[in-house]
Amino acid sequence: MVNVITELSKYAMVLFLALYTSVGFSLVRKPEEEKRAALWQQNFLLFGMLLTGNLILYLNTGNEKIVGFCGVQVILFVVFLTLQHLIYPKSDRLLNHNLLLLLSVGFLMLARLSFDKAARQFELAVLAAGLTFLIPWMIRKSSGKLRGLYGWYGALGFGLLTAVLIAGKLSFGAKLAITIHGITFQPSEFVKILFVFFAAGMLYESQDFRRVAMTTGAAAAHVLILVLSRDLGGALIFFVTYLVMLYIATRQPFYLLAGLLSGSGAAYLAWKLFSHVQTRVLAFSDPFSVIEKEGYQIAQSLFAIGTGSWFGLGLGQGMPYKIPVVEEDFIFAAIAEECGILFAVLLIFVYMCSFYMILNIAMCLKDSYYKLVAAGLGTLVIFQAFLSIGGVIKFIPSTGVTLPFISYGGSSLVSMFAIWAIIEGMYLKRSDEVSENDKDKDKGAKKEKREKPEKPGKKSGKPGVQ
Repeated sequence: MVNVITELSKYAMVLFLALYTSVGFSLVRKPEEEKRAALWQQNFLLFGMLLTGNLILYLNTGNEKIVGFCGVQVILFVVFLTLQHLIYPKSDRLLNHNLLLLLSVGFLMLARLSFDKAARQFELAVLAAGLTFLIPWMIRKSSGKLRGLYGWYGALGFGLLTAVLIAGKLSFGAKLAITIHGITFQPSEFVKILFVFFAAGMLYESQDFRRVAMTTGAAAAHVLILVLSRDLGGALIFFVTYLVMLYIATRQPFYLLAGLLSGSGAAYLAWKLFSHVQTRVLAFSDPFSVIEKEGYQIAQSLFAIGTGSWFGLGLGQGMPYKIPVVEEDFIFAAIAEECGILFAVLLIFVYMCSFYMILNIAMCLKDSYYKLVAAGLGTLVIFQAFLSIGGVIKFIPSTGVTLPFISYGGSSLVSMFAIWAIIEGMYLKRSDEVSENDKDKDKGAKKEKREKPEKPGKKSGKPGVQ
């Protein structure tokens, strides 16, 4: 009986996610008053998928902790959505839904792979969710204060990356994290946000050649520190994010072309200089020829995806634990194996929908500084997802970056929550701008009405004097 339920659940979860995604894309351009019914549909689909997945996981593992874990997830999601609606009635509920959907998939797969890691991830998610109530208020009330602090953003970010280079612990050939009073965290995850604010502030003031050269030099210094720390995935994210922001600010194809050429040259040098980069390129080019060593991880990932086929083997029915570091770098392969390729592709659509919404928010903002920040943060999220998924499916060499909101990793999760909260703050700022425009139009209309000369005989209601 359990096998039958597990088999049927595969199709149910794909159906839930397919309907959720289609509703999401249909909502992007709709006005707020037309979204309510569809948003309730999304709520039903989100919680339906969450409950179905956890039920199947419980039936296949018999772990009673899964039931309690599902219950606290439901409570967290309901409280989060309710408080967001009460505190920020004009917040973008579709963005919040996408956040919770990705988070629920992450909790589900982590509970399948390692319940202890899933519990730790949940604790950090509760803490990070609190940021989403404070940060939008700060963005909304900041006015022009944030843009004037760009020098501090750059100095703090560069200092944190330097600290990792000096005192960081080596992990898988790279220095990624530092430990302070027993707490280990990855500073580059937070420096990414500081870097976006820094670059936006520099390019907001001026886009002349001198300012562009200064900003590019500072960006190159950030990237160089990451390269020296051998965090090449992080370096690539910084580089591409800056390149996109530079093009949006200047609209100069020359800068884009020069950046791509210099990036290609830097990648070639990295391949020549670093042995672990050569290992990853070898594993990417022909993993099955070195399957016993360098290509083992990517080969197991491809086996898992191929075994899962379109609809997956069902939760608890695969062998994702054969993939090294599956909870962090290769969780997308575990999703494809047990939930199916269709489910995994639909997750990509959720990321794309979110990116499209963030770009829409950026383009509608009047303030060019916040426009650059929103575009930079959106690029950061979607490119990180691309790097993570691309490495798993052997589209590009593996870079070791996490899949936003899904992979295990406290620093990554908290930083992504912070990014989401900043974007919500931008959305609220845009709503405030629209409200101010409407008020100005109303005032202008009333003023025009008062100043308009009245026709004879209309002032007192008596016939006009000839």
